[in-house]
Amino acid sequence: MCLSSGGYQELSEASPRQAAGEAVDPIALEPVDEVRVTTLVDNVYDALLIGDDRTSRTSFGVARAAAAQFEGGSTAVGLVAEHGFSALVTVRRGSTTTTLLFDTGMSPTAMVTNAERLGLDLSGIQGVVLSHGHFDHAGGLAGLVGKKGARSLPMVVHPEIWTRRRLAVPGLEPEEMPTLSKRALDGEGFTVIERRQPSLLVEGCVLITGEVDRTTEFERGAPPIHQAWSGQEWRHDPLIVDDQALVVHVRGRGLVVVTGCGHAGVINIVRHAQRLTRVPSLHALLGGMHLNGPAFEPIIDDTALELVAMAPDLVVAGHCTGWRAQHALAAALPAAWTAGSSGSTFHLTAA
Repeated sequence: MCLSSGGYQELSEASPRQAAGEAVDPIALEPVDEVRVTTLVDNVYDALLIGDDRTSRTSFGVARAAAAQFEGGSTAVGLVAEHGFSALVTVRRGSTTTTLLFDTGMSPTAMVTNAERLGLDLSGIQGVVLSHGHFDHAGGLAGLVGKKGARSLPMVVHPEIWTRRRLAVPGLEPEEMPTLSKRALDGEGFTVIERRQPSLLVEGCVLITGEVDRTTEFERGAPPIHQAWSGQEWRHDPLIVDDQALVVHVRGRGLVVVTGCGHAGVINIVRHAQRLTRVPSLHALLGGMHLNGPAFEPIIDDTALELVAMAPDLVVAGHCTGWRAQHALAAALPAAWTAGSSGSTFHLTAA
């Protein structure tokens, strides 16, 4: 969920703190030979984007739909874009290939519709990871239910993902967000795995960060309009502690970091992944970076400067990054920045 109200002064009241729980440091993240990240859902679908040697795009005509006003009774259709994020992450190490679903978009239909139009069989995924509990990352679970194999899928989440949250914009009636139900997911047969600490999946080839250390001076979290229910009252929820990312180490290249919204701060997230894995190089950063709106636009320049110092080879800033941050990142990292879009696949291989 993206937040655009509130000021930076209010935002800065949330001071950094270390993640709770025992530190797991370092983590032996096994390097992989290949990783493919396919964006199933993003805020944008651009059928005119051009691919390159590492990026595949989806153009018009990926599927057809009935339309009586055209000769032949049908027309070409593209993909669905909505305020949400979902990606398929496929890793290959040697002859072993595994695909995970990272987030599921906002609506029950967008993710599965796009997967069908792309010819991707979601019954082949071997696990689900939710970056956090906001509904624009978990809504597509409803569409996944009923797919072959879904009932036995493991699902990795942070234990605070069930937190009730709302937006309390001054002058407006507070609006409570849809809250994930653990009972419902258990009832659908998902094997829900709750972890605050980092998790290694796919025989040690995929890291789920768990709760992220907040170490930067400028990434301070959500403004006061973002609130959580404590059990007794609504309180400012700046940290959104359930925010976590997916990390892969591409052999000879460095880390590939996939974020949902990046509520922990994308620089915090990358630093956290580097600390856990002791892999210093950032090869690629993909996903939402939450730099949209007046509460977050003041930290765009700091974020861009830190990313320039990290020198990634690929930056795909999608979902809640915002157009101002997109422009700033494209200017700061012209060789690395690549536009995101529903249906894009980013193919990264070992050196």
